[in-house]
Amino acid sequence: MPKLTSKWPAASLLAILFVALWMLGGCDSKPQVLSHSGPTMGTSFTVKWVSADAGSLERIAPLLEQSLAAVNQSMSTYIEDSELSRFNRQPAGYSTEVSDGLFEVLSLSQQLSKSSDGAFDVTVGPLVNLWGFGPDGRVTHAPSDEKIEQIRERVGFRKLHLDADRHRVGKAAALYVDLSAIAKGYGVDELARVLEGEGIDSYLVEVGGELRARGQKPDGSPWRIAIESPVSSGRDVQRIIEVHEIGVATSGDYRNYFEENGVRFSHTIDPATGRPIRHKLASVTVLSPTCAEADGMATLLTVLGDERGYQYAVDNGVAAFFIVKSEQGFVERMTPAFEPYLTE
Repeated sequence: MPKLTSKWPAASLLAILFVALWMLGGCDSKPQVLSHSGPTMGTSFTVKWVSADAGSLERIAPLLEQSLAAVNQSMSTYIEDSELSRFNRQPAGYSTEVSDGLFEVLSLSQQLSKSSDGAFDVTVGPLVNLWGFGPDGRVTHAPSDEKIEQIRERVGFRKLHLDADRHRVGKAAALYVDLSAIAKGYGVDELARVLEGEGIDSYLVEVGGELRARGQKPDGSPWRIAIESPVSSGRDVQRIIEVHEIGVATSGDYRNYFEENGVRFSHTIDPATGRPIRHKLASVTVLSPTCAEADGMATLLTVLGDERGYQYAVDNGVAAFFIVKSEQGFVERMTPAFEPYLTE
């Protein structure tokens, strides 16, 4: 079984915990929950599926590993010879044909960028690196205004050109594409595709806190997961939701940051300013048909913040749950599309 050794940027600790009692059967004739887990993308993955065939674990586990290895080799910025790393090293004016998976993720990214006027932008990678949240390593001091403006000249989703007919991607500037805000979700979707290709119709897949669920547990009950309370120490449950045929992702600024002179700098960079976000939104959880879409949308709403993000979610029918910082503590706010998923 191949071991994955690549590292990815530590994305915002997306705050989803398993809260289910797994009913494990004692013989092959009864459906039971089988599980496979391991390291990937600088974090870990866990795949649970319902099957009456205990032997499916030995057959499916290598397929899951191979699927994640392929995503890493295509989209990691930590692997020097990955498909994305090779693209990032090329100069302005470069164009190339890319794999189906990479083109799919870039296409979804551009759709999110256009719908939000650039709040979501995968070309923000140079700014992420500048602030110490990319593969270049941590920093302890905020960069100068001059340096920020200099780097911003290399950023902008409109400088990334996609040709859907030929599956080509080009750059009008020396772009550095960073897919850490969406690729984990895509990895979850790929694991789900592996399971469904093997005839599995009930599963719960997780990569670094991003999830996708389908079907039910062996006792017929739904998959239940917890939304984590955005506290920097410990892990408290904020809400429990029931999920089926849905992808789930959470974005927040409460774990991945650095402080200087009492100021906290979040890992989430606002492309409009070139600086970390500064608003009261602590975390947002998004439910979407695919985990890639949920993953990207969670980052988009985090950049927009508690007011603009909420309005965007309502206007676009997004199922989103916001946790906002206030002087009295955390305040919950959810869109109408999210309410049906609550268990209480």
